[in-house]
Amino acid sequence: MSESGIRENLKEVENNIASACQKAGRDRSEVTLIAVSKTKPVEMLKEAYDCGCRDFGENKVQELLDKYEALPDDIRWHMIGHLQRNKVKYIVDKVYMIHSVDSLRLAEEISREAVKKNVKVKILIEVNVANEETKFGTTCEEAVQLVRDIAGLPNILVKGLMTIAPYVDDEEKNRCYFQKLKKISVDIMRENIDNISMETLSMGMTGDYRTAVSEGATYVRVGTGIFGVRPPMLKGEEK
Repeated sequence: MSESGIRENLKEVENNIASACQKAGRDRSEVTLIAVSKTKPVEMLKEAYDCGCRDFGENKVQELLDKYEALPDDIRWHMIGHLQRNKVKYIVDKVYMIHSVDSLRLAEEISREAVKKNVKVKILIEVNVANEETKFGTTCEEAVQLVRDIAGLPNILVKGLMTIAPYVDDEEKNRCYFQKLKKISVDIMRENIDNISMETLSMGMTGDYRTAVSEGATYVRVGTGIFGVRPPMLKGEEK
């Protein structure tokens, strides 16, 4: 895709986010667009960067590392894919946020590596709100307890929740899942757990980000809507 194509796509996404914010009575500054750049070449990321993108989302550690080295250092990298514990050490000091923490064991590994490298890592708890077998994430029922268990770990900052909603032909079908994630975040805030913030809701992708914004998303993760189509999805990946 040409730079003009990416620029036009970004303009359309931006307009859609602004419109969704206006309809929901929200300020546009409350929502951050993450350009989901997995499988895309560095040249395309540079084009998006030149159009103003500073937040990029990657699914695979090695791909994130390669792009980290090749692109400007003011980019905020988001790890949005399933993260294996043995890969944590490579990215804890390079990512702005890890969106896909779905177990205490993974959080403990992030904490250990963060302490070693003397950094504090922002994380989101991934919740499988729709209870899909093909998706990662803790269950809605276990989310609050997982947050409690992680709260005491050193060098981890729990900033909120993330979900990957089902792939649907009508984004309205996913509204209930976004509402559910928002409700869980409110329930967790009521617990007043030390070291826990629920300021971030990472939800909404190319097919449903407008609905996600209307239900309180603070991060939307858009790939195809910016960069065009890509190869078929694997388990735990998102559009």
